[in-house]
Amino acid sequence: MKVYDEKHIKNIALLGGAKVGKTTLAETMLFEAGIIDRRGTVEEKNTVSDYHEIEHERGNSVYATTLHTEWRNYKINIIDTPGLDDFSGEIVSSLRVADTCVIVLNASHGVEVGTELIWNNIDAYQKPTIIAVNQVDHEKADFQSTVEMAKESFGDAVTLMQYPLNAGNGFNAIIDLLKMVMYKFPEEGGKPEKLPIPDSEKERANELHNELVEKAAENDESLMELYFEKGNLDEDELRQGLKIGMLNHDVFPVFCLSAKKNMGSGRMMGFIDNVAPSASELYPEKTLEGKEVKCDANEPVSLFVFKTLVEPYLGKITFFKVLSGSLEVGMELQNAQNDVIERINQLYIMDGKNKNTVNKLVAGDIGATVKLKNTQTNHTLNAKGETKAFKAMEFPGARIRTAIKAKSKQHEDKLSEVIKEIHEEDPTIEIEYSKELRQLILSGQGELHLAVTRWRLEHVYGIEVDFITPKISYRETIQRTATANYRHKKQSGGAGQFAEVTLTILPYTEGMDDPQGFNIRGKEIIDLEWGGKLVFYNCIVGGVIDARFLPSILKGVMELMEEAPLTQSYARDICVLVHDGKMHSVDSNDISFKIAGNKAFKDAFMHADPKLMEPVQDIQVLVPDDLTGDVMTDLQTRRAIITGIDSKGLYQAINAKVPLAELDRYSTSLKSITQGRASFALTPAGYENVPYDIQSKLVSQHLVEEEV
Repeated sequence: MKVYDEKHIKNIALLGGAKVGKTTLAETMLFEAGIIDRRGTVEEKNTVSDYHEIEHERGNSVYATTLHTEWRNYKINIIDTPGLDDFSGEIVSSLRVADTCVIVLNASHGVEVGTELIWNNIDAYQKPTIIAVNQVDHEKADFQSTVEMAKESFGDAVTLMQYPLNAGNGFNAIIDLLKMVMYKFPEEGGKPEKLPIPDSEKERANELHNELVEKAAENDESLMELYFEKGNLDEDELRQGLKIGMLNHDVFPVFCLSAKKNMGSGRMMGFIDNVAPSASELYPEKTLEGKEVKCDANEPVSLFVFKTLVEPYLGKITFFKVLSGSLEVGMELQNAQNDVIERINQLYIMDGKNKNTVNKLVAGDIGATVKLKNTQTNHTLNAKGETKAFKAMEFPGARIRTAIKAKSKQHEDKLSEVIKEIHEEDPTIEIEYSKELRQLILSGQGELHLAVTRWRLEHVYGIEVDFITPKISYRETIQRTATANYRHKKQSGGAGQFAEVTLTILPYTEGMDDPQGFNIRGKEIIDLEWGGKLVFYNCIVGGVIDARFLPSILKGVMELMEEAPLTQSYARDICVLVHDGKMHSVDSNDISFKIAGNKAFKDAFMHADPKLMEPVQDIQVLVPDDLTGDVMTDLQTRRAIITGIDSKGLYQAINAKVPLAELDRYSTSLKSITQGRASFALTPAGYENVPYDIQSKLVSQHLVEEEV
């Protein structure tokens, strides 16, 4: 396979909502370039990119898949991404290594909520962007409305490059505003005929062409001077201005096409070749120390690992982008994160599941290798002696959780290990054993995300599992001061046990002064692992309790802090003042004072107006304007407190605080209410008091469970 230099490699990510035709477009681009001789379809389950069994079963993309084409002396690496935000981790990793983002829109639906969310990531990276309006051959296609929605969502940088002459069922012609010609396609699609623009379209085409010229000229001072001087720009000057605009995120060229009929994709590929920036033309990558690294084949080699995939027969496949230098088979590279030396024994260019073996890849290219034992996603590999490391990708936090349990005991230990392996492939899948809840908690982006994980566990790894509603991590605290005394006395022959402890407890608040009325002789502030504080005061006078027994009293208190009286949840934010008691010269010992301290603390706790606290989440729901009321109503039934509503393009962002207990299966409910047109993000917001009626119910429920 030909080795392309860094100036002739273009990396694009196909992005957009579900069912907009990204996989079909990728298939058509490969066919146009002659990489494949027959186009597959999603329906027939024979496309190059959607090759996993789960993708065939579901009929849509689950994984981001790397492909390549070779088009007019350029190599175009393509990453076909999923459209559902359940698989947002795949989108984040694809964006990280793309030079240009191609947002694919459905001409019948315009900008959908999934696209809005993807746009937020594109905008954060400031990546050059192309907009491809697909399915203009659909009977309900509305190209103009789609472009208007794009402008409202993405801004004035949206710039027409062409428009369909006859969108809808009879679509077969495009007016190109850069070349000022009409492309007319044969009925079966493919190579178009280049014709003059019809007289009926000349006025509109000239007007839009002038807008395009102005947009290109305003990105460069010298081009602006030429434009004022000549009143126009030639095609090469237009390309130059558009490229500068794309690099500055000021121009988002718009193309129209029917990927299914192979109409318009070749023209967009030509634009990617001629205008879209290569990696060497982008702003240099920066290391964690802020040093710029040029995309230059002559520099020391550096790779950034953006994706890991485990295949049943191949093992671990590591996908990377060559950020600098030239990579060759046999090289030994040093991992910047752990200093381990990894040998590159094979190099591949991947087209879905097909491996194309190569001996060399240069700066700007995307490739894969196998059997790297100590290298993971987000790692940097360098030539020996180089210490460069690049910023890790930030993946979205979990939005849904479930408790998971293997149906067979023999698989219990294997389950955690397998999910850790899945996490290595998909960092948005998280697994954690909660000591507090005594449950294995699996977290992800949505119901579908967890369902796909379950499918993989059962079909790939042979582990059948149950999903169980996860328990809630409640906290217990107190609302007023209480004092209690407990005497522990036990005599059973020989030395007995004796201890008496008197203590007072009160609520702790950050920055509070020490309590008044006590002779404080010592103070210990304990930052609890589960949040909050315990402040333990020694207020003993007159030696009624020997100082050596205070750690035992604290140990007894801590035992109850870990299993508080109401529901055996963790307790937090309490001050304990030990100020009186008794001991015996023979029978007093550590165990006696631990028991006495525990019992006194429990008694005081139950008389201090104990209160349950529940975890609360900040939630932001992105929803179409016409569905805002329905979503707010549903949130309020979940005890949500609405904190604000912001406009984001065609959508409303509803901000609220919601108890975690009310968010079980929320993603399913939201999809049902909005027909899949809304999305949400969660952030932990701390703990709030549980309403009294719910607290009573939870305490009663716990007592019943204890009796059972």
